[in-house]
Amino acid sequence: MDIKEIRSLAKDRMKGVCNLCSECNGIYCSGQVPGMGGTGSGRAMKRSYEKISQVKLNLKTIHEAKKPETNIMIFNQNLSLPLISAPVTGSEINMGGYLSEADYCKAVVSGSKMADTFAMIGDSGNPQFYIDGLNAITEENGCGIAIIKPRENNKIIENIKKAEIANALAVGVDIDGAGLVTMALLGQPVGPKSKAELKEIISSTNLPVILKGIMTVEEALLAVEIGAKAIVVSNHGGRILDDTLAPIEVLPEIAKAVKGKITIMADGSVRSGRDIFKYIAAGADIVLCARPIIWGAIGGGSEGVASYINHLKNELIQAMILTGANNIGEINSDMISYNFDI
Repeated sequence: MDIKEIRSLAKDRMKGVCNLCSECNGIYCSGQVPGMGGTGSGRAMKRSYEKISQVKLNLKTIHEAKKPETNIMIFNQNLSLPLISAPVTGSEINMGGYLSEADYCKAVVSGSKMADTFAMIGDSGNPQFYIDGLNAITEENGCGIAIIKPRENNKIIENIKKAEIANALAVGVDIDGAGLVTMALLGQPVGPKSKAELKEIISSTNLPVILKGIMTVEEALLAVEIGAKAIVVSNHGGRILDDTLAPIEVLPEIAKAVKGKITIMADGSVRSGRDIFKYIAAGADIVLCARPIIWGAIGGGSEGVASYINHLKNELIQAMILTGANNIGEINSDMISYNFDI
């Protein structure tokens, strides 16, 4: 499908919840939670966009990188590019209601697989949304990752067992969701996790466990210590705490501390293949993407998701050609410049 067509259809179907602005900078949707915006003033979401936009690519054209390879391996899976569809729930609540939760999950999981990568499915105040995501993973023979809210440990472990039955590739806890008031209002309380609680979660399964919402070197080192297989450097899209730093600001120091010891994922305002490149250059092993995936699903179902991912892949290839990277492993910090302290 054509990206312009996907975006046009998505804009109509999202009924003003998302304006699909030419610059998806968090201004139009500021404060719209539920909805597509950042919490409170929206400054955290806007900062994530501003900071990733300030990172620039160093143009180089005297080299041999003519046909870059974008594939990577993660969790024994070969992906066509270092991108995973981020866990997003609440299609009927946050995205205008064009798709049911089950249809949204199916579009994202199957569309990601069509593009030779995979999706994360999420958890929410409505427990059925998690089941809808797991059903989509089951239909695609386990091609997906289940991310669970920081509920009480017995509830998390119960949901991990459900993910095991679905043959999910991995599981995770978005520990940055600890302050979600909407969960408590719906009778699904969440909260911070102690080191001991996280160890109990990790020891409860043979699946790789991901901790999503790491924004400090201290907690990245702790994740390594307790045996997590991956972290996601993320501020939850700026949707949980106003005035946080942007993921790209803290990523380089985190990567300096734990690169090679744990898989480093990152997300936050990924809108293009160039943004994927920037995060990889700043130290991530793989990048999560949400907004473009949402647009793809609502504008074109699974085909729309696959088309948008392939569009991002083509932009990534162009960035690699014009910076001199033959493969993802060759992308490094010398290929980017920025005018803020990170």
